[in-house]
Amino acid sequence: MMAFITSVESIVTILLMMVLGYLLRRIGWFDDNFSGSISKLIMNVALPASIFVSVMKYLTLNKLISLSSGLIYSFGGVIIGYIIAWLAVKVLRVRPGRRGIFMNIVVNANTIFIGLPLNIALFGSVSLPYFLVYYVTNTVSTWAFGVFLISNDDPTKKKGEKGSGNFNWKKLLPPPLLGFLVALVWLILSLPVPEWANNTLTYVGNLVTPLSLIYIGIVLADAGLKSINFDKDTIFALLGRFVLSPIVITMLIMWGASMGHAIPTMEMQTLIVQAAAPGLAVMPILANESHGDVKFATNLVTTSTILFIVVVPIVMSLIQFV
Repeated sequence: MMAFITSVESIVTILLMMVLGYLLRRIGWFDDNFSGSISKLIMNVALPASIFVSVMKYLTLNKLISLSSGLIYSFGGVIIGYIIAWLAVKVLRVRPGRRGIFMNIVVNANTIFIGLPLNIALFGSVSLPYFLVYYVTNTVSTWAFGVFLISNDDPTKKKGEKGSGNFNWKKLLPPPLLGFLVALVWLILSLPVPEWANNTLTYVGNLVTPLSLIYIGIVLADAGLKSINFDKDTIFALLGRFVLSPIVITMLIMWGASMGHAIPTMEMQTLIVQAAAPGLAVMPILANESHGDVKFATNLVTTSTILFIVVVPIVMSLIQFV
């Protein structure tokens, strides 16, 4: 019951911030350029700061090493998820501008804003090390691979179009991935973070979730609430997020146990619950940066967040039998 209440509270908070963006856009507080400015601020400044602070806050080098066994299952689940999602894109003939979004929604989850408080409510703070297994996997998956799927799915690029010939380092190392890599170097070298720097990065990083959700509200205001729908692509993407992802990681864990590589029950349950979390709130931002289908991304984030209220009790009931 506590888990259900926590999930509802988290989702209500998210929806209220979306509503705020929606209402402020409708009454004319935000002009046509505002959403583009938010997108740049989040991608280039707030997200790198948020990822750096999160890594430094939740991880240590020893903890990262001790969690290596669980990382095999979480990364295995992500790799298989990408393969199945790619095949689904081909079979369903998902159009350009949606393909990268589709695959990201299937594989990558909203671990920090929804996954973390839910995990603590379900299993207590003792489960935090196991949560970090999925957090690391999800972060690497999103910013080392997922973001490239979206950028390479830019529908404004003509097939076979060549670049200017200059190597674009920004595409190889997007700011969020750079923030993660810098944080790992800090961990490995055991470098201290000055309090003033940590406070500054924390404040800036805290902008990510509210601004991302306000951005979603702005997109909904421009598109109209009727844009929330369950078309073919949306339905299959949601099935991938809520059904495929948890099933894949469950099967991997059970296969590992049969081979004599069992993991603690709490770690198993944590990985399964996190695999069923809603889509990333920043997905519409990523879509906007690559001229993708922002309305599709917004629709997926909104519907997956709302449906998670129903998904949580179902997942919690089923994992008791694993």
